[in-house]
Amino acid sequence: MNKIPNRQAICETLMAHAKEDKHIYALCSDSRGSASMTPFFNAFPEQSIEVGIAEQNLVSIAAGMAHCGEKPYCFSPACFISTRSYEQAKVDVAYSNTNVKLIGISGGISYGELGMSHHSAQDIAAMSAIPNMRVYLPSDRFQTAKLIESLLMDEKPAYVRVGRNPVEDIYSEADCPFTMDRATVHGDLEAENDVAIIACGEMVRPALEAAKILQDKGIRAVVADMYCVKPLDEDTVVKAAKSAKLVITVEEHAPYGGMGSAVAVAVGAACPKKVITMALPDDHVITGKSGAVFDYYGLNGEGIAKKAMENLV
Repeated sequence: MNKIPNRQAICETLMAHAKEDKHIYALCSDSRGSASMTPFFNAFPEQSIEVGIAEQNLVSIAAGMAHCGEKPYCFSPACFISTRSYEQAKVDVAYSNTNVKLIGISGGISYGELGMSHHSAQDIAAMSAIPNMRVYLPSDRFQTAKLIESLLMDEKPAYVRVGRNPVEDIYSEADCPFTMDRATVHGDLEAENDVAIIACGEMVRPALEAAKILQDKGIRAVVADMYCVKPLDEDTVVKAAKSAKLVITVEEHAPYGGMGSAVAVAVGAACPKKVITMALPDDHVITGKSGAVFDYYGLNGEGIAKKAMENLV
């Protein structure tokens, strides 16, 4: 089982570039440990800024640095950076289209035992609603590294959400297909599929497990790893929908305004088809470790497969 969380992959990728590129900065809001950024701070103290528990200042400072030609990466728990500093993300970063990368760590229900105050089940909807702000949820450490490599090459705003705990590898260092703003497809979009499962972030692994369960029952499934929630890869969404009888979206987010909503709009406009959205409930989520919470709400391989079979009848 992999023991490297996606947040650590971000740190390692930034460190690999920061030695040569002195414009790369890491900014934390009393979160360097939670963000796995302590090695970066130790190795590059002159490229590291600790602002304390002040998320609004974190984002505004980064925006000012970007206007001066720097490449700031802001790290803060997703539950805070997507709410406390929302106005700064909207006005200071996105409105001016500044080169600031917002990294929401411990996203979704990673802080399961701490309850709703530390859950971020609204961040995809909130950040997606801001013009110029891109939204990404990588599924494993290898895809995370590829994403950060790509983000280092552009000068546009982005919000990246990663979880707190290590997730099982989907890809490998030698085999991690990646094209910026294009979903990674597992299966055949040209085949006659029964169900198309579109997932993002930590929900990609259970989506793949569901596809295996369905395959063993003679039900053909294709899975799209939609790490790029905004801009959504609508071409892949439409192709997946056209290839299948049913579309299921799976995300660690509230049922409104997230990836599922975006997929439903795209499918409805191009090829009307039944779309089932699987997400966290529109309610206070139960308290517990993230795995137990996922199981409780059916956001696991068996739950996804069950939902598919129920709706294929």
